[in-house]
Amino acid sequence: MNLQDVLDKQVNLHGVPAVVAGLSVAGTRSVATRGAVQVTSDSCFRIASLTKTFTSGALVLTLREHDVPLSTPAIELLPDLAPDWRADTSLTVEQILGQVSGLRESVDSSTVATLGDGRHALNEAARLVVRAGNEKEPGAHWSYYNGNYFLAGAILAALNGASYETALKKKLLEPWRLFRTGFDAPRDSVTGWDGPTELPRSDYPHSRRPSGGLWSCVSDLLALGEGLLGDPALLQEIRRPRTTPDDSMTYGLGWALGPSGQMYLNGRLPGYRAAMLLVPDKDYVSVVLTNQQRALPAVARVLSDMQQNLTGQDLATAIDRFAA
Repeated sequence: MNLQDVLDKQVNLHGVPAVVAGLSVAGTRSVATRGAVQVTSDSCFRIASLTKTFTSGALVLTLREHDVPLSTPAIELLPDLAPDWRADTSLTVEQILGQVSGLRESVDSSTVATLGDGRHALNEAARLVVRAGNEKEPGAHWSYYNGNYFLAGAILAALNGASYETALKKKLLEPWRLFRTGFDAPRDSVTGWDGPTELPRSDYPHSRRPSGGLWSCVSDLLALGEGLLGDPALLQEIRRPRTTPDDSMTYGLGWALGPSGQMYLNGRLPGYRAAMLLVPDKDYVSVVLTNQQRALPAVARVLSDMQQNLTGQDLATAIDRFAA
């Protein structure tokens, strides 16, 4: 496969200011770019909900280090929230990461925006989530809810006795050498666009960061995928389905799962679209980052075309429609 040819043939990407695509097969990488803005595999974009894969990976690694099962009730790991806990007390970490918590989805971005950016903002967002209680029984139904990852980030912070950002850096970013990934925009970060309009850079609230706050680049995202493939125990936990046959999709811990075991997701923020796909049984990692918020259908088509000769399946619609 010529990655540059795949990218160039996708005509709906021709007007996008900056596109970077990366592919790793058995650790051998290739990168392609296009657009008027000069970019490389180290150019940083907002990755939006791809952040959830970092939160999930770091939390599973932390639980393993502390010998804490994923089936542990979340309330046991967040005792400070116990006085306000109206959610089901049997709710587990696994159900939170797997988006099968059944929590009442009443805490949105406008709600947590009022919490400010102090060091307690994330914990207070988690408090609002559990105070809202459950709408359905934990484990019974899949529903994509960012509030689950506010809770996951708070658990990661509590287990490490540090802020969520510090815990993520300590448990994942530094050990896996993901040095271009972080919550502060690099000085050379890529500017986002909405059609012909250049968008000003904006901060991402601390209270929402575990669900979507990271900046990253193709080289780091390929390294993330390679790291997952290189840790069979971690990979097995993350890719094991937590959904039921009646759910609208198959989902593990932070990843949607395809019919051949593909792991995929997309990320969406104003000015940016990102998507990533792994085929673990083929030692295969792929990612596309763009700075155009209208580019997701084309990005999904590129990722699907790249993997289709391995799996025989067209995943473009699934990648595009994923609920990130």
